[in-house]
Amino acid sequence: MGTAVSLDIRDASVSAEALDRAFDYLRGIDHRFSTYKHESEVSRLIRGELSEVACSPDLREVLDLCEQARATTEGYFDIRAHRPDGRPDPTGLVKGWSLENAGRILESAGARNYCINGGGDIVARGEAAPGRAWRVGIRHPQFADRLATVLEVRDTAVATSGAYERGDHVRDPFTGGAAAGALSISIVGPNLTFADAHATAAYAMGPTGLAWVAHVPDCEGCSVTAERDGSDARLNWTPGFDE
Repeated sequence: MGTAVSLDIRDASVSAEALDRAFDYLRGIDHRFSTYKHESEVSRLIRGELSEVACSPDLREVLDLCEQARATTEGYFDIRAHRPDGRPDPTGLVKGWSLENAGRILESAGARNYCINGGGDIVARGEAAPGRAWRVGIRHPQFADRLATVLEVRDTAVATSGAYERGDHVRDPFTGGAAAGALSISIVGPNLTFADAHATAAYAMGPTGLAWVAHVPDCEGCSVTAERDGSDARLNWTPGFDE
């Protein structure tokens, strides 16, 4: 789906075959859900060649999760917004959902301490070493070789939304305009499926996005903002983010 995925497993008992199964699963997801592939199931759905009722159980599950995300984000995560044909494009949720499922494959093989990185979105379980949390760097949105902050996490997910990699691909679903008000927003939450969707929604909200995150149960977040000319970048965070 146009991104790289890496697995870091700290349990020596997990076999190489289990890693192969996780990557095979992700390759299958890419084959069926990537908009970069003309004949993928999602591409056929977007073109109207496949109805929603005829979709696979996996795609129907993703569409249901997208509808849940639309409701919880007050409409800011909307896979049908500004599509004149009204057809859904669920790819904004698929990555987080599929990485979580890959983690379950690893767990079924005995993994308890692992980190999955999919294009900067993270599923972290257990610890990097006994007594040592996983350290996750949040990239500075203006400088690729700098970090805005570093998190120490266990059994959680981290997702970031911004325009610094793909340009203005996140739109305000109510105005159609490009998201404005933050250079990036990161969310820490219990699962990546909704952390990813919520980060996208919060970024689309603009100046009010971080305040909205502060009221999402079990989630915390931070944002990087700057003046209109790009100067005076600063880090902002929700009340529980320090912990």
